[in-house]
Amino acid sequence: MTGALRAILLMLALSSAGPATAADIRHEVADFSDLPRWPNDDHAAALSVFLETCPDMTGADWQALCALAQTGPEPRTFFELFFRPVLISDGRSALFTGYFEPELSGSLRPDARYRHPVYRMPPEARDASVWLSRREILSSNVMAGRGLEIAWVDDPVELFFLQIQGSGRIRLPDGRVIRVGYAGSNGHPYRSIGVELVQRGIYKAHQVSAQVIKNWVRRNSVAGKELLFHNPSYVFFRRIDEVPPERGPLGAMNRSVTPGRTIAIDPGHVPLGAPVWIEKDGRDPMHRLMIAQDTGSAINGPQRADIFFGTGDAAGRRAGKLRDGGRMLVLMPIQRAYAMLTDPFQ
Repeated sequence: MTGALRAILLMLALSSAGPATAADIRHEVADFSDLPRWPNDDHAAALSVFLETCPDMTGADWQALCALAQTGPEPRTFFELFFRPVLISDGRSALFTGYFEPELSGSLRPDARYRHPVYRMPPEARDASVWLSRREILSSNVMAGRGLEIAWVDDPVELFFLQIQGSGRIRLPDGRVIRVGYAGSNGHPYRSIGVELVQRGIYKAHQVSAQVIKNWVRRNSVAGKELLFHNPSYVFFRRIDEVPPERGPLGAMNRSVTPGRTIAIDPGHVPLGAPVWIEKDGRDPMHRLMIAQDTGSAINGPQRADIFFGTGDAAGRRAGKLRDGGRMLVLMPIQRAYAMLTDPFQ
């Protein structure tokens, strides 16, 4: 992943209902006239993002449509002629959250400011199903003197959240930027420190956000450090030099994702690379054609999506506030859409 902070928000947001069974899943074919504000969207922007990843989609119908999209059709006409919106539901309400790519301040050499290493994965961790816990890694010298450091950053709290996101950028003192991506983990299950703060009675669930958590950890240095150890999972990184800094991070399709047009979905219900029409409610409603280019381990169900907001603090603030309902419809090739149609007599 990727991707989709999302782990904290999703742990708080997921309902207590168990996973849906195959019998719970329903497919309904809609018309484009059923999509509010469909004519007002920037279909050319959506088509451009679709073209980024459609060559990697499987299926003769997807490949044919991808080839046609490369000939420069009128974008809205292309989607309306060759696709049908499919509402896939399992009885649970839709939920939209957000994710972003963090940017940290760092250096390729340690000094008094840059003291917190971003590590590559050691071979013994790669070979073990479960390795040392976060506490054991950070409270020992097991990583020292082995040349495993990619860079050093100035804020251990931001580094913790970089591990939750799974990828990010590090801005060096000379203005250059390097990008790091997920290389593996120590095999321990993720435990949400946001949920832990709620369980301790420090905050209510609706009060918890990434910024709230960061502020609490910084205000309570000893207890905050101990809170971070509550999550035993530890993520290792690799440098991603093949992606220019101005491009988005790599998603699940190994292509750069696009702010405001990429969503992370459950690939068990939504094909990676498919166009998806979202109707997000809340204080800032959104009606937009997105492309499903990413996934996240905690994104489960046909009506779950994580919206990518971009890189840096401003994107993080927007992503961290998002937790809205609505609905989403997957644009499927016409024959495939009708083949999915649920029998009304079932």
